[in-house]
Amino acid sequence: MSELLGKAKNFATEKVGHAKKPEAEVTDVDYKTMSLGSVEYLAKISVTNPYGVDLPICDITYTLKSVGREVTSGTVPDPGSIEGKEITVLEVLLKVPHSILLTLAKDIGADWDIDYELDIGLTIDLPVIGNFTIPLNKKGAIKLPSVF
Repeated sequence: MSELLGKAKNFATEKVGHAKKPEAEVTDVDYKTMSLGSVEYLAKISVTNPYGVDLPICDITYTLKSVGREVTSGTVPDPGSIEGKEITVLEVLLKVPHSILLTLAKDIGADWDIDYELDIGLTIDLPVIGNFTIPLNKKGAIKLPSVF
């Protein structure tokens, strides 16, 4: 009996390992708005769902780094779902306190931008498989808003 269960488990593991999974990429990181306490940037994530049913998103975790230092991080709990057989664009708001921007003054320097690295973990609830995290990474430069 245990041999039969072992074979069934191996078969299921093999099939699940080769199953199609959603794919994602960070398509844009751009300035959104500025307030008295912070500057907000918006990261856009394009997610392709190969299944005919909507997939619930458990959460989105993010870490924004510049010059090897963490600038901001957080979690977007329960951001909705990914439509079946569609490409869904998700938006992640990144709030950067002005005090952090001041510590990055050397990097900002002459070109008035922040060189960044954005790490995102998109956790999706896949039927049968369970929670599946898609790790995403994007490097680039974000222009700072001009007050004038």
